[in-house]
Amino acid sequence: MDQKDWVLLKTLYEERNMTRTAAKLYVSQPSLSYRLKNLEADLGVALFFKTNKGIEFTSEGEYLVQYSIEMLKQFQFMKDTMSNMEEDVSGTLRIGVSSNFAQYLLPRMLKDFSKNYPNVRFNVQTGWSTQVIEFLNNSSVHVGILRNIREWHGEKILIKKEPLYLISKKKVKMEHLPEYRLINYNTDSSLKESITTWWADQFAEPANIEMEVDRLETCKEMVKNDFGFAIVPGICLEKEDDLYQQAIYLKDGTPVIRETWLVFNPSFEKLTVVNQFVNYMKKWKEND
Repeated sequence: MDQKDWVLLKTLYEERNMTRTAAKLYVSQPSLSYRLKNLEADLGVALFFKTNKGIEFTSEGEYLVQYSIEMLKQFQFMKDTMSNMEEDVSGTLRIGVSSNFAQYLLPRMLKDFSKNYPNVRFNVQTGWSTQVIEFLNNSSVHVGILRNIREWHGEKILIKKEPLYLISKKKVKMEHLPEYRLINYNTDSSLKESITTWWADQFAEPANIEMEVDRLETCKEMVKNDFGFAIVPGICLEKEDDLYQQAIYLKDGTPVIRETWLVFNPSFEKLTVVNQFVNYMKKWKEND
């Protein structure tokens, strides 16, 4: 077995489907099947079997998948350690980032970091906070930038607090919001919870939801065209949006805010590229 086999088994285990696995690995399905049959022949055991729902692994297959995942972790750690032996700060920094932060702030942040460390390359994976924590747990990223840290028990640094805003095309009276149309958008559970908690604190009746869209930017466009109002994080708002914006508060006067955290496994901080990025983020937090 080699690295390609480890990746193959890990991907098949995640996808549970030959067609999707072949597409994800950019190989033909016949060549994928051929390699798997050779693996089974070399090891002398059946690794998986087909069901109506897709691929299921035997006990031997489950064991080999876990072995492959562990070997990929060790292989990546070896590569990181060797890159760290160089005097200059170089190598690849692997970052897991919540989607909105990746869209609105990360590009400028990485560009600024690159001015001081031009030999550093970036591998970025985006997703909801739960996905970023999964990236961290399987060591596919060095650091994570995310909103919800309930499931994280490693190092964490608070890097940003941002208020939530009510946005609309025209000025609206807060006490009359249940009469207006609310535009919802797909987002992570922590933001949904913040908005739901605020609404329950303010109003006895449910929101009048007339639109459910998949992206925050789509929601903003709907608001710009006067289809309703929305509650959004300040990170997504620009002066040129030309929208009525009002920060929201609980009845006791507490502002409704969203926190962003930098999280990482302490062992990765031994890598120079990770250590420098953590220090950069601490300064970015101070200057933000």
